[in-house]
Amino acid sequence: MAEVLQRIGLDVFFPEEQTCCGQPAFNSGQWQEALPVAERFVRVFATAETIVCPSGSCTAMVRSFYPELLANSPLRSDAEALARRVFEFSEFLVKVAKVTDVGADFPHTVTYHDSCHLLRELQLRTEPRILLRNVKNLELVEMLRSDECCGFGGVFSVKFGMISAAMSETKCGNIDATNVEFVTSCDSSCLLHIGGILKKTGSPVRPIHLASILAASPNSSTAARRVHS
Repeated sequence: MAEVLQRIGLDVFFPEEQTCCGQPAFNSGQWQEALPVAERFVRVFATAETIVCPSGSCTAMVRSFYPELLANSPLRSDAEALARRVFEFSEFLVKVAKVTDVGADFPHTVTYHDSCHLLRELQLRTEPRILLRNVKNLELVEMLRSDECCGFGGVFSVKFGMISAAMSETKCGNIDATNVEFVTSCDSSCLLHIGGILKKTGSPVRPIHLASILAASPNSSTAARRVHS
């Protein structure tokens, strides 16, 4: 992701002290454990002009749930202000940077999985596809029911393993039916889950994050801006 942002002319800074956004604990109902992690995130990125994240779920956590989690925290107003400066990677490129062609070259067949938080919380469906269609030599093949959950859902896959496995098998069946080489998404958690099932079933399809596809070919670009990731 950093390579792509730099390629289009942005100055990228990666704060070494950053940690998890707190979503795993939050989704498990452990709000007291999630709170200090969220407060740390707010402090670490307090001066960031823009925060770009290669994950729809992390972006949704900060944008949609931090104001609720930090409702009684001294950092509540800071969290609300920060939420307005956090963008998912594909969202930032298309809607903020106004860039749809990052000069990538990926000569492979690819299908796209709509991750739940990206689609349902952030309402982002077209942005990743716009970027993929502008990648040189890439053929995008839509799968059946691309917007169905892959079955991961974080703790859901642990607490309801049989349901999760059944959902992921259906998803991977739809992926295999496209006869592509790669399946991509904007959430590494989905790709980890899908990739495990594909490997277990002997499928030749391999998971790859959208950022890795877009970073496939370096190119120069435009004027610089300060961006945190």
